Amino acid sequence: MEHTIVSRDEWLTARKGLFAKERAITHQLDALRAERRQLPWVKIDKPYIFDGPEGECTLGDLFGDRSQLALYHFMLTPGSDHICPGCAFTVDHADAARQHFEQADLAFVAVSRAPIRRIEEVRQRMGWTFPWVSAGDRDFNYDFGVSFTPEDRAAGRAAYNYGLTTIRNASDMFGLSVFTRDDEGDIFHTYSTYHRGTELLMGAFNWLDLAPKGRNENGTMSWVKLHDQY
Repeated sequence: MEHTIVSRDEWLTARKGLFAKERAITHQLDALRAERRQLPWVKIDKPYIFDGPEGECTLGDLFGDRSQLALYHFMLTPGSDHICPGCAFTVDHADAARQHFEQADLAFVAVSRAPIRRIEEVRQRMGWTFPWVSAGDRDFNYDFGVSFTPEDRAAGRAAYNYGLTTIRNASDMFGLSVFTRDDEGDIFHTYSTYHRGTELLMGAFNWLDLAPKGRNENGTMSWVKLHDQY
């Protein structure tokens, strides 16, 4: 891409014009974030169980001593050797970020349907330290719209991303769900986002978006690999 070369004063004029647009969007995002925090909640009545490295655990256990939980739905499918590079790219950011947001009362965990032994293999290979548990083939992933039965996929009922996409082939997809827990121990689902909504978690893209080449892609995330494959 060729760019016009100008004087510093001309550049400053153009930059101030863009700055005004950036400020306007920032205020719009502030309003959107406030609206997001005001979404109604859904009480979790089902006793969800997961497999962790130390044995079975509940959704409440995943909070630790915090009152909020961010849960990443990682595509790691039972019986497959594939590790989703997009999910890996996303959670690469989690270890660095959580040392800060866990001080602000937000826990983090990843959940997949793969057996915990496979999860631990991948976690150790990639050097991740965040908690990562297995939902197995229990209801959790299906209830939160990231796993789909063969019957639902064949019948066109595998709705993903709030119905914007119908899944035909993949048994698992990705997303983020957020929960909160009150003083009585009741748990509530407050938010979920899928597909491009998870770009909120990809800090590297924010850096690249500032550079002239942007994300430098030939197709969405075309250059993204597992970090030990670069």
